[in-house]
Amino acid sequence: MERDIIKLFMRHLKKQGDLPLGDDAGAIKVGGEWLVATNDMLVRRTDVPDIMTPEQVGFKAVTMNVSDVAAMGAKPIGFLFSLGVPEDMESGYLEGVAEGIGRALEFYDVPVLSADTNEADDLIIDGIALGRTRRLLTRSGARPGELVCVTGDIGRALAGLLVWKNGLEVPAKVRGALYEKLLEPRARVEEGSKLSEVASAAIDISDGLSKELHLLSEMSGVGIEVEAERLPIREEVLEVAEITGMKPVDIALASGEEFEIVFTIPEDTLETLEIECTPIGRTFKGGGTYVTTKGKRQRMPLMGWEHLNRGVKEKNWAFLR
Repeated sequence: MERDIIKLFMRHLKKQGDLPLGDDAGAIKVGGEWLVATNDMLVRRTDVPDIMTPEQVGFKAVTMNVSDVAAMGAKPIGFLFSLGVPEDMESGYLEGVAEGIGRALEFYDVPVLSADTNEADDLIIDGIALGRTRRLLTRSGARPGELVCVTGDIGRALAGLLVWKNGLEVPAKVRGALYEKLLEPRARVEEGSKLSEVASAAIDISDGLSKELHLLSEMSGVGIEVEAERLPIREEVLEVAEITGMKPVDIALASGEEFEIVFTIPEDTLETLEIECTPIGRTFKGGGTYVTTKGKRQRMPLMGWEHLNRGVKEKNWAFLR
């Protein structure tokens, strides 16, 4: 189980940076700025749908790392990676991955600083992103009485996965919109930099909105209540929900690798915020994470992805089988 492994290592890793481990990225103070560093691993077997091209795989490996830096309010300044390659991997596939990494570096305007390669049983891209900021955003800074907001829209990544895994018949336009988020997500770099000036806490949606909200609540020591009707869910997700008989809110809460940013801000700063976002709820004194649907308030189920935990995967992703 992923959380148990993290706890095991945390018992032994006593010497840490200026920001204790537990956020989207780590950080140390350098002069008047914070140097932010993160590493995130992509493994083909668990992270890559069969319909994803090698170019998209390479791009995603950069995006998932850059997104963690952006969620800390930092501007990305460098990318490093190690590549594990199976002996029988085709050179054409590898070239596509390399092209995708290069295209992502151009897109995010981030230079590659170092790289390494070795033999492995599966394709593994272990990336590292560096960034810098004058003001850190963490998961523990939320205060009672603030707005909870999210960039972009949520749910398309999981809806696209449902379409692919279950062979659902949907119009090409709908499939295109869903696959855009599933196969070619983008990190919210500009939004993260602007949020560093005003937000109190932030986290990127990598494992699912529900899981990220639970983390924000736990680490900040506040309660969070989200209104289901306020969640920014696009029409394409509603269509998939209708076909599958699922609730749109469940798709939105469970959808991982959206790479949107969930953040909290004082209410009086919303009008002056220079990014597009949607207020979806509030923080309050106390604890717990809740969702209110048509006036009915209930505990928000813990939904989303967790590595090395088959039970969690089966519970939250059973509808993909």
